[in-house]
Amino acid sequence: MSVIRHLAFEDLGLFAAPLEARGWTIRIVDAGIDDIADAIADADLAVICGGPIGVYESDRYPFLLDELAAIERRVEAGLPTLGLCLGAQLIAAALGAPVYPGRRKEIGWGRIQLTIDGRESCLAAVAETPVLHWHGDTFDLPPGAALLASSDTYPHQAFAIGAHTLALQFHAEADPRRIEQWLIGHAAELSASGVDVPGLRQRTAAVRDAVEAAAPDLLNRWIEGWR
Repeated sequence: MSVIRHLAFEDLGLFAAPLEARGWTIRIVDAGIDDIADAIADADLAVICGGPIGVYESDRYPFLLDELAAIERRVEAGLPTLGLCLGAQLIAAALGAPVYPGRRKEIGWGRIQLTIDGRESCLAAVAETPVLHWHGDTFDLPPGAALLASSDTYPHQAFAIGAHTLALQFHAEADPRRIEQWLIGHAAELSASGVDVPGLRQRTAAVRDAVEAAAPDLLNRWIEGWR
């Protein structure tokens, strides 16, 4: 399997252990450096991780064009593809949906509201568990997508295309034990957004046990849906 990484600490997080337990060999592909198209062309599973850039910034980050084309080919071929935050936005854009800045940043732990489809999906694993939101962009639903979850700030938090493609705007994979990497790596964004960093750290500690249990459950449910 291949993991497209846009930022070193925004990786598989809590999803790594259950994937390894299933016998997958994880190949890390760094966007902007490695050949994304070749890495995910026929991978049995591709995970596209998050990052601080916008899908619409291909003039600044030209590799996005190749990444979008490679994702489009995977999804159309029905190959298992999971998008996390920026990865979800890339899936939406690859399928023709607009991606654009939201009305405000959404940063911190919060619950999502599941749709009817969402309650019958793998997201049932996080129905009562806070997830980490860390985004300022949003997207319209691409054609054929089933909306799975919303929040008060962002109505499109998760969608699926059939059984093989799952796009999560939130960070279900985020490991609470590694939150300091996020707090340091996104220090400028946190300051500009007026986020209470000590409060976020405290909240992370409070939800840690629930998050550590829910994340592998979500991932395993999704995989069982298409294997």
